[in-house]
Amino acid sequence: MILHHTKYFFSQAFNSISRNRLLSLATVTTVTVCILILGIAMLLFLNTSNLMSNLESDVEINAFLNKDLTQSQIADVKTQIEALPGIDSVLFVSKDQALQNLQKSFGGESYNLGTTMGRNPLPNSYQIKAKDPHNVPALAAQIGQLYGVDKVNYGEGLVERLFKLTQWIRTISIVIILLLSMGAVFLIATTIRLAIYARRKEIYLMKLIGATDWFVRWPFFLEGVLLGSAGALIALILLIAGYSSILHNVKAVLFISLLNNSGILFTVYGGLLLTGAVLGTVGTLISLNRYLDV
Repeated sequence: MILHHTKYFFSQAFNSISRNRLLSLATVTTVTVCILILGIAMLLFLNTSNLMSNLESDVEINAFLNKDLTQSQIADVKTQIEALPGIDSVLFVSKDQALQNLQKSFGGESYNLGTTMGRNPLPNSYQIKAKDPHNVPALAAQIGQLYGVDKVNYGEGLVERLFKLTQWIRTISIVIILLLSMGAVFLIATTIRLAIYARRKEIYLMKLIGATDWFVRWPFFLEGVLLGSAGALIALILLIAGYSSILHNVKAVLFISLLNNSGILFTVYGGLLLTGAVLGTVGTLISLNRYLDV
């Protein structure tokens, strides 16, 4: 009996889709576009977040030490810094190493900065990384108050703008995702509502002979899920093909590092496919609850 009912539900769902070919095609196409744009937005969001995370992880505090500190006092400053909560690593950079780094960055092989300056004016310093980059400004303020620290530099102003930009990008991405989802739900609900209207006499007769509400509803429910899943599957195929091509070409030509974590991408693709089915389900439920008067 259950198998017989299941076959009936699916046959009615496919018959409804067949009878409303143009509307079903328009719905699948719209869901495909919505899921495709949604997928592109998610990939852009993930790649942007990945880029921002890399930039944030590169944020470090440079604590320049007083020139008259002894070796014991220099070591004591490191101990105090490491004792602060939220410190990830502390690296000592001697003034000689700092001059070598400056030479590599600006002097090159044809110009000797040490010879030109006559003496090394650079101070010893510590390069400090925080466990959470957002805590860098607060940690920099605390480090700047330690005895033996002459000056602290962490890119003040630029770091705060970087964090604000990251937050704005995430917020805008979420808004776009929500708008696209609402549009897909509306289209699926409209399709199901028209299908219900076209079969209103049949539904009335089914109710007269004792059909339950859910017996009437199941074909429409399956129709919405099928339309949403079909649109999501088409979008997923296009998205996988397009992103794979971009990964290969961008890396080969521009050497840009895009997100290529198979686990994350599989989760995104699977989530998009599930989203299509969920949108179909939600759209159908809205339409059934509001427009199916049986």
